[in-house]
Amino acid sequence: MPGSISDIRLLLKVNSLPKAANARCVFITGGTGYLGGSLIPVLVERGHRVRALIRPGSKGVLPPGCEVVSGNALDAHTYKHLIRPADTFVHLVGVPNPSPSKGAEFRKVDLVSGREAITAASDLGIPHFVYLSVAHPAPMMKDYIAVRTECEGLIQERALNATVLRPWYVLGPEHRWPYLLLPLYKLAEWLPFTREAARRLGLVTLRQMVLALAAAVEAPVQGTRIVGVPEIRAAHLNLPSEVTRKAQTTDYVK
Repeated sequence: MPGSISDIRLLLKVNSLPKAANARCVFITGGTGYLGGSLIPVLVERGHRVRALIRPGSKGVLPPGCEVVSGNALDAHTYKHLIRPADTFVHLVGVPNPSPSKGAEFRKVDLVSGREAITAASDLGIPHFVYLSVAHPAPMMKDYIAVRTECEGLIQERALNATVLRPWYVLGPEHRWPYLLLPLYKLAEWLPFTREAARRLGLVTLRQMVLALAAAVEAPVQGTRIVGVPEIRAAHLNLPSEVTRKAQTTDYVK
């Protein structure tokens, strides 16, 4: 069952949308986290088969409706043989509550888990890899951005068919304080000399982020598709035909 009022509202929104045309088999890392715990029920409701990785002995709880796969996200050898029959790999592992003081943790968790996931997906020839990155360039969070862009580079090196989503900050339960900055964002988006940066580093809601991830799952690409903050804000599951077409080898969304 949904765990909060916001979860219920999200599922009501999903229920009002047309069902997915083609069901996917989705393998998810980070399914017990902030985004994964909301994404899994949406994918299940949309008719997709979801298999979620969880570390043995973890205190995290996966949402109902998904298949549980036991393994360590920091070591693909513990789960690589369990990824198939997935046709889509969604990687959501990351250090909780990122901050500038967590540089060492980013390299220990975000980088290692990302490298392991990318390598496993490449070795198995997974048709579509969905990676949660971060908006950049930005004047802060340098270590976090460095790790995420390094993983983006690995995706390119491995020539994965991938959707890379670049939010800056996702508003939601226990992540609400930036609402105080919304008037400043509005002003920055209005001013010509700060407009581009304000839009690139804008805030998105948990619902917008989950719908963008679900939309990515349902729209596999050839090559790499980059989804920035404006596209995340506009994401919905009733996908227009031009989104479902095959992208060019590199299709960067501005």
